[in-house]
Amino acid sequence: MRIAFLILVIGHGLIHLLGFVKGYGLSEVKDLTQPISKPVGVVWLVAFILFAIVAQLFALKNAQWWVLGVIAVVVSQVLIMYFWQDAKFGTIANVIILLVTIIGYGTWHFDRSFENEVTNGLKQTASIPDSILTEADIQQLPEPVKKYIRYAGALGKPKVTHFKAEFTGKIRKNAASEWMPLTSVQYNFMGASERLFFLDATMKSLPVAGFHCFKNGTAYMDIRLFSLFKVQYQTGKEMGVSETVTFFNDMCCLAPATLIDKRIKWLETDGDKVKASFTNNGITISAWLYFNDKGELINFITDDRYAAGDDNTFTKRRWSTPLRDYKETDGYNLFGNAETIYRYPEGEFCYATFSLTHVEYNGKDFK
Repeated sequence: MRIAFLILVIGHGLIHLLGFVKGYGLSEVKDLTQPISKPVGVVWLVAFILFAIVAQLFALKNAQWWVLGVIAVVVSQVLIMYFWQDAKFGTIANVIILLVTIIGYGTWHFDRSFENEVTNGLKQTASIPDSILTEADIQQLPEPVKKYIRYAGALGKPKVTHFKAEFTGKIRKNAASEWMPLTSVQYNFMGASERLFFLDATMKSLPVAGFHCFKNGTAYMDIRLFSLFKVQYQTGKEMGVSETVTFFNDMCCLAPATLIDKRIKWLETDGDKVKASFTNNGITISAWLYFNDKGELINFITDDRYAAGDDNTFTKRRWSTPLRDYKETDGYNLFGNAETIYRYPEGEFCYATFSLTHVEYNGKDFK
């Protein structure tokens, strides 16, 4: 689809060169029967240049390509209106380009809301000095948790104030829905208890974007088609509780160094599994953490997360995130693949899978 649009923009732009050629008498242009002066010929050339730049910016995935796209369409359509008899069919191309340009604006604007939240979070952490995680910091933790932190390679490295994680994967709404491929990026800020998660997915060959924002104990989920049209929006108390669970899950799975956090209470140890509670903004949740002999965290199970029904009602369901395929990622031993699973009376339902592609701790800039 991107290639088809790029070809359309380039082809439409090249046609505008004919007006310049006729205006300067460089060659006979039989398809343009109306006279074109040299000044107007320059305008045709300008339209070509604008579309050429739009094509280049679009090919390079510059987020603001749509700005010049609007200008190019306006200049082109003014020329078409003036030379309607010869150029009227160019309106079709302009309409298509304008529609895609509007989608481009929507994508930029929606992405910008995520970027602004992340940038604000990074500013708040910029002045926090680094300190090193040592054996002394983990002495009071249960043995399986200490073993996990050592295995992950977190000791001797800076304590985590915030982190970024990137994934590929797939997601679906229910068992009858088709899987949608996705890519996602998220930023978690420990001190402020913020989780900012943005995904791009494809639903029936159409682009869908989603922004999960969790801060100050409240959360919302905003899913949009073409980054413009809301197809799902959820917020409320249940979302706040569920995202508190997810925030703690991220700490356990993606940032083992954060398990020294004082908001965590280690309640019970039974062999290679440990029960913990996490309290944030007046919300307390709990979960069992399961480890293997290597020290890898292999599952996280809680009964405190809500599942949304088809009628948009919320019910607490057992939620688990089995982890596997540990590997070195950016200097840490972390899981490679994970699933998110709800347990219903009729059985388990996996609604998403994630493959970790990148993680960065205490980064300074939005990337």
